[in-house]
Amino acid sequence: MTSIPNAAAVTTAWHKSSHSNESTNCVEFAISSGPVTLIRDSKNPSGPALAIDRAAHTAFIQAVAAGEFDFGLV
Repeated sequence: MTSIPNAAAVTTAWHKSSHSNESTNCVEFAISSGPVTLIRDSKNPSGPALAIDRAAHTAFIQAVAAGEFDFGLV
């Protein structure tokens, strides 16, 4: 995982989570031309972003979808 100090400097298309709305914390992601997925806070587009190995990001999304992080929260 790598940190990018200014996510707005990355020239790519950012996509907001379909579960986000204007009144809550939101995340955006972008698929880079390399082997990483970029993730940033949509409320701070000039703030930092994380560059995560695409395979690790895919595994994380699959684990979330499978409920592996549901710890009794409602």
